Amino acid sequence: MTVKNDDTDRLCAAVLSLETPEQCYNFFEDVCTIKELQALSQRLEVARLLREKKTFSEIVAETGASTATISRVNRCLMYGAGGYSYVLDRLEGK
Repeated sequence: MTVKNDDTDRLCAAVLSLETPEQCYNFFEDVCTIKELQALSQRLEVARLLREKKTFSEIVAETGASTATISRVNRCLMYGAGGYSYVLDRLEGK
């Protein structure tokens, strides 16, 4: 199963069309539940902390993420498509 299709192409185009944090908040508030948005935000924070070489227990304490979530994000960082690394590099100005 692939995630790439016309619907996800449109979603990506929609995200790329946003120009300000306020527009992002408004879009994600409409598109996601609060829990979904919190989960996405938490995963990005977990990825950031994993790149800082924090331990699983430190990440659990800091984010409240489950070890299953941390493991999944770690697996994506190591063997995924590179999305987390690309975004984190951009956020860090690399």
